[in-house]
Amino acid sequence: MRNTITDVEGLLVGQAQDLSVKTGVTVLTAEAPFTAAVHVMGGAPGTRETDLLAPDKTVQQVDALVLSGGSAFGLDAAGGVADALRRDGRGFQAGPVRVPIVPGAILFDLVNGGDKDWDENPYKALGQAAYAARGQDVALGTEGAGTGCVTAGIMGGLGSASVRLPSGHVVAALVAVNALGAAHVGGTRHFWAAPWEMGEEFGGLGLPSQFPDPHTAVTKAGLAREAANARANTTIGIVATDADLTQAQAKRLATAAHDGYARALVPSHAPEDGDLIFAAATGAKPLGEGTGLLELGHAAAICMARAIARGVQTARPLPGNPFPCWSDL
Repeated sequence: MRNTITDVEGLLVGQAQDLSVKTGVTVLTAEAPFTAAVHVMGGAPGTRETDLLAPDKTVQQVDALVLSGGSAFGLDAAGGVADALRRDGRGFQAGPVRVPIVPGAILFDLVNGGDKDWDENPYKALGQAAYAARGQDVALGTEGAGTGCVTAGIMGGLGSASVRLPSGHVVAALVAVNALGAAHVGGTRHFWAAPWEMGEEFGGLGLPSQFPDPHTAVTKAGLAREAANARANTTIGIVATDADLTQAQAKRLATAAHDGYARALVPSHAPEDGDLIFAAATGAKPLGEGTGLLELGHAAAICMARAIARGVQTARPLPGNPFPCWSDL
């Protein structure tokens, strides 16, 4: 087990980033189409092709899922991935043409200190580069869609985590953490996700002995050096499993995984966040006695909380960052 989303057999992750712009793209794909769904709980989402992920729509499977920085500009990343898939002969057969199905979501990283004065939108090229780099290894922290992420007080990043259940099913999460709220408790190095940590995967520090006033939320709005940073948010993620799920069941998995946001980010699902989670199911293993949607959803929420902490903990400093990294605390 790599403790990443590629522990779900058949899934691959590709990433590309531009450190001068402080942004990037993360792609989840596989050698064959997989069932996908989505659930949105934030107040400011930015998405592509998410309507077709509803259980009553015709297309039940996708060729890739894309997480990108860049706000609305970043939606072009999925177009780059679709172009690359089409060249590979992938996609939904529509007469003589194959149309790759590539839903995507974006986060706002346009005021994080990077050079955004581009002449041409860079995200289509970043999407193609991320797809070309697909493999089983998943770099964490300041990578892919996590490159320019910022949380309340410290930099965010790209995180992942996985678990194998007693039934043999694997559940995993991948997330770009750019939350309005905080993943760490007060000004400490402790994570809100500490109760669900496995081993010492994000420091092994546990919870602090004292907590700040829970009714006073620490957010970018209170800490931002520029007013625009208060709206520079959104945590976008994917939960995946090798279980054989329908699209409706996959949506329940995505819905349950939002508990991981609430456990690891305080506050979460704010009006200024576009918090969203995709679900991906490869269908390799049937659900069996003792393992159903309850067990899968519970595991997905825990994996998501762990992935959030890992993404923040592994972020590395870049010149001009608006906040320090966890490693600087």
